[in-house]
Amino acid sequence: MDKERLPRWGWLLIGLLIAAIAANLVTFVVLRPAGLPDEYQVIPIITAMAPVLIYVGIWHDEERQAYWEHSREHIVGDVLFVVAGAALGSSVALVTIVEFGLWQIVQDVITMGTGFVLSWGLFWWRNPDLYRDGSDR
Repeated sequence: MDKERLPRWGWLLIGLLIAAIAANLVTFVVLRPAGLPDEYQVIPIITAMAPVLIYVGIWHDEERQAYWEHSREHIVGDVLFVVAGAALGSSVALVTIVEFGLWQIVQDVITMGTGFVLSWGLFWWRNPDLYRDGSDR
């Protein structure tokens, strides 16, 4: 794939749309029939979008290309940390605030923020050197 074909935000938008469509498909085919309440159907979407938010930047930014030199096991472990962090963070946040009677959009924003921050935090914890500039090495 040619990185220069679209700007970073274009790749991010395409990735997020694909992740949202895939997550909604899983939700409607698997999770909704299994009994997942409507309030919690945002969690699979957040979980699918978190890797896109992190990995599009790493893929697109030239100064972060060294990340791809890690072993396959390391990268798979990072993806699992990101997915688990997004699922756990968004689940805990939503369970905590669902009974407050907030508007659905407010619940979703809080849930997304918490899930994304935890997933990125776990990713950063595993790869702190990736986000350092050259001055502090």
